Amino acid sequence: MRRASSLLILATAMFFVSCEKAFLRNPDAEPTKVFEYLWQRVDKQYALFDVKGVNWDSIHNVYAPQVSNDINDDSLFRVLAAMLNTLNDGHVNIVSPFDVSRSEEIFLQTYGRRNIEPNVVTLNYLGAHYHSAGGFAYNTMRGDSVVYIRYGSFSNSASTATLNMILKRYPSASGVIFDIRQNGGGSIENIWNILAMLPATHAHLYTTQIKSGPAHDDFSEAEKVYSPFTNDDYEPYRKPFVVLTDRGSYSASSFFALCAKAYDNMIVMGDTTGGGLGLPNGGELPNGWTYRFPVTRTIAPDGKNYENGVPPDTVVMLSSEATAAGKDNVIETAADLICRVNSGR
Repeated sequence: MRRASSLLILATAMFFVSCEKAFLRNPDAEPTKVFEYLWQRVDKQYALFDVKGVNWDSIHNVYAPQVSNDINDDSLFRVLAAMLNTLNDGHVNIVSPFDVSRSEEIFLQTYGRRNIEPNVVTLNYLGAHYHSAGGFAYNTMRGDSVVYIRYGSFSNSASTATLNMILKRYPSASGVIFDIRQNGGGSIENIWNILAMLPATHAHLYTTQIKSGPAHDDFSEAEKVYSPFTNDDYEPYRKPFVVLTDRGSYSASSFFALCAKAYDNMIVMGDTTGGGLGLPNGGELPNGWTYRFPVTRTIAPDGKNYENGVPPDTVVMLSSEATAAGKDNVIETAADLICRVNSGR
């Protein structure tokens, strides 16, 4: 009996020891170490300190004192998110089981400087009998002289075959309005699918580099990216192709706007895009949370980095007076341009 009691006491003691160990925090997951791990990963691998104008050492001095090993997860998340928020980069996030951080500046510019009124577009330009194909919503305006295509996300399908089908439906149209305002990005592949319908010039679109070392200016050799050849299955579209952008045109949309500048028949119109030309990569923090941030930079043929936004060829800001009248003056200006080019004026 005494032996059984001893075994029971030993088993109980081992249970509490094992439970205590289970609830002990992994030393590498201590909040101060999690903070330092993230700060150092960004310091060594983030590709855009120059265009963001951020002194990362000074950021450490501000936020490191706010973290101690007795801080709770919610407070730790807020400190890490605030630190990352100083980069003003929509491709920078930290993900925990209970929240996802995002750039306050990108959020505010996306919605605060929105250069589109969706209800006006839906009601008065697409209309109740608009057409849908793949990721495109489309209709014609001014008779059938202008094709209006609304592309809401580069995450949605944009095959060359679908775009060709749309354009072939209106052979007498004078041009296309391609609206990517408030398009937050998606798949880069869809950019090439759309460009494959346009005349191939093998023009230099941009140059890309990958962060390759710990110093802020350590990058791989520059690699030039050229316009794709027109798909052999389709006749290139040579008429005016006007791309509408605003500050909500982010990531892949900014890439598309940058690429459009290399084509003679493409015109970018509206507001400056939201930027986001650095491609993100990520990893896992010692406490299991994940993060991502850009590890590449994109340089335009003119030598500039438009990470903070690609400017349009023609600035046209949405008019509240036009909106009140049920009109979108950005679309109307694009249509005027297409009709003017067609008439030779």
